[in-house]
Amino acid sequence: MTKNYLVLGVHFGHDSGAAILKNGSIIADVSEERFNRIKHSADYPINAIKYCLKSAGITINDVNEIAVAGTWQDDSFEVIFGQKLPKSENEPLRIKIKEFIFATLLKVKKTPTYSRGLFLKHKPKITIVDHHLAHAAGAYYTSGYNNKMLIFTIDGVGDGYSTCIWRGQNGTIEPLAKFGGESSIGWFYSNVTEGIGWWHGDGEGKTMGLAPYGDPAKCGNCLEGLYPKFFDGSLLAPKKYSRFGLFKLAGAIHWHNEEALEIQKLAEKYGKENIAAEAQHILEEQVKNIVFPWMEKENTDAVATAGGVFLNVKLNQRLWMSGRVKHHFPYANPGDSGLALGAALHASAAGGKIPQIKDYDLYCGPEYSNDEIKKILEQRGIEYRKSDNPSLEAAKYLEQDKIIAWFQGRMETGPRALGNRSILMSPKKAENKDIINARVKFREAFRPFCPSMTAEAISLYLSNPRVEKFMVTSFDCMENKKKDIPAVVHADGTLRPQTVTKEDNPRYYELISEFGRLTGTPVVLNTSMNIMGEPIVCSPIDAIRCFYGSGIDILVLGEYIIEKRKEVIRS
Repeated sequence: MTKNYLVLGVHFGHDSGAAILKNGSIIADVSEERFNRIKHSADYPINAIKYCLKSAGITINDVNEIAVAGTWQDDSFEVIFGQKLPKSENEPLRIKIKEFIFATLLKVKKTPTYSRGLFLKHKPKITIVDHHLAHAAGAYYTSGYNNKMLIFTIDGVGDGYSTCIWRGQNGTIEPLAKFGGESSIGWFYSNVTEGIGWWHGDGEGKTMGLAPYGDPAKCGNCLEGLYPKFFDGSLLAPKKYSRFGLFKLAGAIHWHNEEALEIQKLAEKYGKENIAAEAQHILEEQVKNIVFPWMEKENTDAVATAGGVFLNVKLNQRLWMSGRVKHHFPYANPGDSGLALGAALHASAAGGKIPQIKDYDLYCGPEYSNDEIKKILEQRGIEYRKSDNPSLEAAKYLEQDKIIAWFQGRMETGPRALGNRSILMSPKKAENKDIINARVKFREAFRPFCPSMTAEAISLYLSNPRVEKFMVTSFDCMENKKKDIPAVVHADGTLRPQTVTKEDNPRYYELISEFGRLTGTPVVLNTSMNIMGEPIVCSPIDAIRCFYGSGIDILVLGEYIIEKRKEVIRS
């Protein structure tokens, strides 16, 4: 192996993206949606790949290995890189005939000349990584845990499987059990999401957010027969789903299952909130029936999780609050946008460069200097002023109940904004949640917001607390603190926190600390800098659009502050 071993991870499909590692260390990780501005983009991840190469200071021909997430592949790899993927011995004859016709008789290259900048001039090692193995690697190698653990990967379906259990130990991952689509609790939850009226593959967080407003008892067992059942870690009652259809809209994939129509009727009869509550209850119970028996069999209290199902923060809370899980590592980017990094981590480990990631963070995207920001502002004729202490000024604005757009450092990868591409407000007034939902996010009023708090404050606000840097687990709010931060306490009394240390994010930590000094509350309301239906902003230009296209009061770009003029309207 060369001195510097460079692995490029790529994922084609829903939430496509790329990541790059050098000797097992993460250099960059980003989804294509942040560049093309299409949420959950399934486009070729050309911009994401180019960003990763730029971050590493290399060209595509310096890459030693390309790790591709997913064993099922179309011709995307060849379109981007100009080389074919290694052939599978089990490839169906009909596909071989089709490829022969196109390659031998038609001899047509699909990639236009102007898009061949990533064509390979050398032959790097190419590794195809199973979908669920990529999920497992992402969770395992970013956990920083060295002892034996169990890894659970649960999603809709990937490479024919929906539920997989793995053992992680001594830098290796070993499969223990795999269940196919008939085990998919993820498909069930997404069918409920579609039945309620939201996008399968995006709206599941809305279903989770609506659930606390409902009562499962009010719909009885109305969802019986629409989901698989587990017992003692095994699939007790498989669910034979009807066929799924998909269509592409604006570069993103949407799925449909006919059972969503049945659930739609149930929602009309029993109420959407009660169906959501029942679906959440079923999800939690079935996953516990998978996780806890396997923990007993393997005699371990350490658990890592990945796959889209584990974006459900209430489910993650149930595992943690059970008291059985002592070492809990929900992957910070558990959906398909984490596959590129997972594939790269697996390939790096298999190649002898086992990742040693002790302090994983999600700040893996583009960043912009103050000079770049200043140039963008001046080109657009936007009035600004430079601040000697943006954190202190922002804290003072928050004390006045202003809405702040906070743009700093490297963009976060994954689904959460963690203080670099965030919209902030004081959590101390309950109506601030409604203000942001109505004026900024333009979304449903029941949708909750997250608190960012200093790590020193977690025992004051969280029941059974632990460090939670990534907003992937909810916690019960301490009873005596609910009135102090009502804008970030959900209807069921829970919080989905981000704990912030000075080492993780110095400027954001300073902002929260200053707000705490001014108000006695070292907590701020934090939501991603975007409006509903759009990806989190990436560039200063994206942030400016979001600022002027919503009800945000102040935009802080690096060290520069932009305020909206308060024009007097006269009749």
